[in-house]
Amino acid sequence: MTPGYTQLSTEQLQLRASRAVSLLAECTLCPRQCRVNRLENQLGFCRTGRQAAVASAHLHFGEEAPLVGRQGSGTIFFAGCNLGCVFCQNFDISHDTSSGRKVRAEELAEIMLDLQGQGAQNINLVTPSHVVPQILEALAVAGPRGLHLPLVYNSSGYDRVQTLHLLEDIVDVYMPDSKFYDFGPAKTYCQAEDYPQRAREAILEMHRQVGDLEMDQEGRAVRGLLVRHLLMPDDLAGSNNWFRFLAREVSPDTYINIMDQYRPCGQAEDFPELCAPLSRQARDSAIAQARAQGLTRLDPGPQIRIRDLLRFMQD
Repeated sequence: MTPGYTQLSTEQLQLRASRAVSLLAECTLCPRQCRVNRLENQLGFCRTGRQAAVASAHLHFGEEAPLVGRQGSGTIFFAGCNLGCVFCQNFDISHDTSSGRKVRAEELAEIMLDLQGQGAQNINLVTPSHVVPQILEALAVAGPRGLHLPLVYNSSGYDRVQTLHLLEDIVDVYMPDSKFYDFGPAKTYCQAEDYPQRAREAILEMHRQVGDLEMDQEGRAVRGLLVRHLLMPDDLAGSNNWFRFLAREVSPDTYINIMDQYRPCGQAEDFPELCAPLSRQARDSAIAQARAQGLTRLDPGPQIRIRDLLRFMQD
């Protein structure tokens, strides 16, 4: 399947980028609606001005099986974040943009093309919600220079539907988190009590654009929605409610990765409830709940991915 952005002309990509950049003048890219002038490098919640900051870029073999393939996912980790979870495993990156290198559109395009040259299966944009204009500007450069990999939008789920509209026919695979189903934990741990509503709206819009996850003959994701759900201590994430929402309001064929690798990071120690361990049966129990709600496309988990990677290295 041909990536969506490759079917748009350079002029069409530039128009999308221009429309997105205009939102930076009084930034309304994400649900926070900070309304700072990022064109003048004023900083809102995401701590990012006119230029995107790249923390790292490399081939990643720890992602979901449909993203990794045999060559790895070409991940670009952006510094800064519009959500800012207190327990973030990438706290030093998400809460501090000085950890990243500010890049112009041409430099970001070069990073994408370099990952493609290394054999990446896709371009995986990690924490992209606050840098959509910069990504579109880079695509307008990289596309005409031969970029042809599926584009993965790997976000927290705290996205604004109006911004997602700018990505229609451009993003091939949406991979949002489904973090908190209730406003209380979202307010306490992310300062975003509207996260549950905004994430549900965003996931519905993502699915409208790309549908259920599609894979090629080698099992590589080429288009569609892949949802991540991180299990939390004391079910703070509201797992079963998310499973019900995905099965009944999105699609019973939603591909979901139920993750049990939570560990307290960042400022989690300030919240004793975030430091409680998950039970050994947490993932098995969650999988049973997901299946009971009608979800059947469940990611096999990290052990299967590691086994496949070792087999590839031996080949």
